[in-house]
Amino acid sequence: MSSQWQLLTPAKIPQDFLEAVRSYTQNSSGEYAAQLLWQRGIQEIEQLSGFLNPDEYQPTSPFAFGEEMERAVERLSMARNNAEKVIIWGDFDADGITSTSVLWEGLGQFFEQHQTLNYTIPNRLTESHGLNITGIDRAAEQGTTLIVTCDTGSTNLEEIDYANSLGIEVIVTDHHTLPPERPPVVAIINPRYLPEESPLFHLSGVAVAYKLVEAMYATLPEIPQNPLEELLDLVAIGLIADLVQLSGDCRYLAQRGIVQLQKQTRNPTRPGVAKLLELCQRTGDRPTDISFGLGPRINAVSRIHGDASFCVELLTSRDKKRCNELALETELANTRRKELQKNVVQSVGKKLQQIDLSTTSVIVLEDSQWSGGVLGLVAGQVAQEYGRPTILLTTGIEGELARGSARSVARIDLYQLVKSQEHLLHRFGGHPFAAGLSLLVENLPLFRDGINQQLRSQIGDVAAMGTTVCADLEVTVAALGKELFRELKLLEPCGMGNPVPKLLIRDCWFSEVWNNNAKDFRGKKVQYIKTTFTVCDDSCPEGFPGIWWGHYKEELPQDRGCDAIAQLDYNTYHQRYEVRLVAVRLSEEGSQFEGIGDRQDWIVDWRGESYDRAETSDYILLENCPVSWDEVHQSFRRAVAQKSPKLALAYPSPASPSPQTLWQTLVGIAKYLQRTGEMATLAQIEEKLNLTPSTLKLGFNALRAIGFEIEQEKDRVRICGWNDPHATSEPTIEKFLGAIAEEQFQHQYFYQVSVSTVQRLVSPNLF
Repeated sequence: MSSQWQLLTPAKIPQDFLEAVRSYTQNSSGEYAAQLLWQRGIQEIEQLSGFLNPDEYQPTSPFAFGEEMERAVERLSMARNNAEKVIIWGDFDADGITSTSVLWEGLGQFFEQHQTLNYTIPNRLTESHGLNITGIDRAAEQGTTLIVTCDTGSTNLEEIDYANSLGIEVIVTDHHTLPPERPPVVAIINPRYLPEESPLFHLSGVAVAYKLVEAMYATLPEIPQNPLEELLDLVAIGLIADLVQLSGDCRYLAQRGIVQLQKQTRNPTRPGVAKLLELCQRTGDRPTDISFGLGPRINAVSRIHGDASFCVELLTSRDKKRCNELALETELANTRRKELQKNVVQSVGKKLQQIDLSTTSVIVLEDSQWSGGVLGLVAGQVAQEYGRPTILLTTGIEGELARGSARSVARIDLYQLVKSQEHLLHRFGGHPFAAGLSLLVENLPLFRDGINQQLRSQIGDVAAMGTTVCADLEVTVAALGKELFRELKLLEPCGMGNPVPKLLIRDCWFSEVWNNNAKDFRGKKVQYIKTTFTVCDDSCPEGFPGIWWGHYKEELPQDRGCDAIAQLDYNTYHQRYEVRLVAVRLSEEGSQFEGIGDRQDWIVDWRGESYDRAETSDYILLENCPVSWDEVHQSFRRAVAQKSPKLALAYPSPASPSPQTLWQTLVGIAKYLQRTGEMATLAQIEEKLNLTPSTLKLGFNALRAIGFEIEQEKDRVRICGWNDPHATSEPTIEKFLGAIAEEQFQHQYFYQVSVSTVQRLVSPNLF
């Protein structure tokens, strides 16, 4: 699905503000950084120091949580004095794992680990987020009297009641959606109870856990042996991996945490973190080292194994040998996760072809073969590509139950949307952007209809739900590099509310395009893809390196005028600056071809349907829709050769039957020729299908793959037999269908291309 592109309107920056920003930049004008800061609401000089320099920020006291924090500290102090058994109840994603690790280390300063303090993490594949009865029973058998949750627990009202009935009290630390009423707990520390303007409002689970430890340090300062700051690298990992809005204390903690994280590559105190950084070829000095490196690897363990408990040991143990073993296990899980994710993406793509997206507000798909651990990732990809909330469910785990994940887009509150169908659900939880849910398989049709109807009643026109890619700045290729990178780095760490800057590059082209099949750390090729390239424009013909993750080289237009949206990054492994491609489209303004002129008399009309053929004796008529600029150029060369002063491009809007329909038509032609013994010319088949010779050749390959015997005599075709009518060869058919889709795209492009573009591209210098 195509997306809408938007470029933020550049603001006129006051000179004094620009000068203030420039004081933070090195050897650059500061104009890009100033523009971005202004766009993101940093418009006062007084705001700059606290935003750009954590040393100038005043962090908020943990006791800003009020009585809830005071009650939690009081209860933990009592548990310590009475040598009670305490269990930390975490979660299996990166935020939950780091939250558990922070409490394990932090509260471990006040309780004896593995004696009065233990932790538990639910199994992603067999359990759900949050408290559960089985785990509470197990805690009771161990003599536990206090549970401290992290990154979970706010809405587990029944489970909390059950724990209380067994004599177990609960402290909740969480950041997810609040229940209608305060749960029956000792304390609930959740920033959603605070005003939205509070600098603590956007804390993730790990940051809330850190605030509880900070409060304990402040209350009992004589007890801890380790500095509180040593926890900040774990806080940064959880904050950035959980995609929360990095403002207020969130930004401060992430900034401080990244400084702490950098130390792990030089003088590691966390051998597990150091080994992970080594395996993902990162140094820990960038937020992307977490979002593209550490975070996905920590998340992968529960997605593949279900049980992610060993990740706490990986992050907190000082045993180098053991941590190396666990880090390698984590790396392998991440490699496997990528392969599973690719397989599910392909399966989802086939199912999407079978539904009518014009009437679909919420995409709801299920399959018994899907791996539940990667459904959230794939749902996020689909939601972004199709501009619709997406729910993917697997029906192969618990018999009658379907379980899965949901992801939202734009400003649609996914939690409330799913909650509207609560009467059909077994369990659900989450927040406005992501949710997990389970329901009876027999309820799926009602759920799908109900949630679609609910969203349609809110937004009205489904067709208006497309995705929007917003570019922050327009730059040239020549501007890419070290100085621009330093300016953009001032805004780090980036996240929700302060996204990674997106750069619009107009009228560029791509060269040296290549597919790289990625390999795991053992050198084994794995089934996911990336495309490398060089992007060029008139400002820098030699180009600038780039990468496009998850895409094939055929998806990238080559030697054609394009517009691109990209992010500027630094590749630590190759030690170079490069761009990460976000989106690309054919340019409406121009191309990289040399010899662009302005001889407007060469063009009469791009779609000359109104021209009478009798009046076009002086024209060369191009009656068939082209699929490349070469075809247009050839027509102009013919015009020059015939000394025709003008060219009329007069063809109707191209009809576009589906690629599958054209494949079925080709099979029908083959069956007819085989049955009758007749021959057909290539021109006849090309005209019937409206395909180019190169695409038709792929069609013949697909026919051969399913059993047809084809003989060609120059420009004529004979079908001699059909050996195996039941044979299938999906790869060759898919290749043919893909070529049709590309050709139809080209037809549509050349039908819609503007007159000014053709005028600029056609010049006698080309001939």
